[in-house]
Amino acid sequence: MNKMKVSYKKVAFPFKYPFTISKATKTHQTALIVELDYFGIKGYGEAPAITYYNITVEEMISDLESKKALVEKFSFSDPERYWHYLHHLFPKNPFLVCALDMAGWDIYGKMKKKQLHQLWNLDPSTAPVSDFTIGIDDADIMLKKIKEMPWPVYKIKVGFDDDIRNIAILRQHTNAVFRVDANAAWDLETAMHKINQLNDLGVEFVEQPLAKDDWDGMKVLYEKSPLPIIADESCVFESDVEKCFQHFHGINIKLTKCSGITPARRMIQKAKSLGMKVMVGCMNESSIGTAAIAQLAPLLDYVDMDGTLLQTEKNGEGVKFEYGKIIYNDKPGLGVEVTF
Repeated sequence: MNKMKVSYKKVAFPFKYPFTISKATKTHQTALIVELDYFGIKGYGEAPAITYYNITVEEMISDLESKKALVEKFSFSDPERYWHYLHHLFPKNPFLVCALDMAGWDIYGKMKKKQLHQLWNLDPSTAPVSDFTIGIDDADIMLKKIKEMPWPVYKIKVGFDDDIRNIAILRQHTNAVFRVDANAAWDLETAMHKINQLNDLGVEFVEQPLAKDDWDGMKVLYEKSPLPIIADESCVFESDVEKCFQHFHGINIKLTKCSGITPARRMIQKAKSLGMKVMVGCMNESSIGTAAIAQLAPLLDYVDMDGTLLQTEKNGEGVKFEYGKIIYNDKPGLGVEVTF
């Protein structure tokens, strides 16, 4: 008899507003939710489907079904060993590995009757406030979003013709911290010109201004930009951290892309050893993925975990926010109660 049982479901959570970045627009976020049941202790994980990474929920389900017996066969003792097993089981599907790794950590915390940040001896009071993302839209709609959600830090999507003008309009209405994310939309000349303008508008940093493989261009920006440059699309896996050194001032880690909490912790440690700033960002995860990010937050310089705030439906209750501050509950594991 197998000790572990795995179940899953596909979910689709609508956004309050269509969510637009330089690459695409979407009205809802689809995701795979997994449940691992280990002798009655249930752990939950999540992996959103992201079009520009060519990963669908159906592909994750197909891969999981093809090796479901092996996923359940593993004798679970600690989540790091489980991640290594899953990593070799699904070498081409980090999204699926992330969901299962997350669920493994949830089980482990519940076994120990502590949240993960407590097991890691982290102080939640040191966690940075989460930003709130403003997607690309007409300036009046972007301003409406800001007025509807007063927040200390906004992450504003750019990468279109009037992006700097829109930032300037928003700046007239709030003194909140602005961070901008170009999602690799600019070339070097455009980036240099716009970053100088963003510096004048009091922006804190710029995320992924150039194409993910434009390392020569990033080296120039790293040396000449008046603002810090944070890697996103250029930093996916653990091996990318060292590549980003002296090309970016910091990295944005996505749990889904890097394959889970286990490698993310190593990436944070590596980046810090290189003197780089560290951020963990979201990919519009629901309450499960958001709660997972919260466990890592005390290790971070910046955090972007607003997926649940952008969506109109939930699949459970996890961390909450007070004006950007993360409010942890007393539930063990990831700290999330899931409706499955």
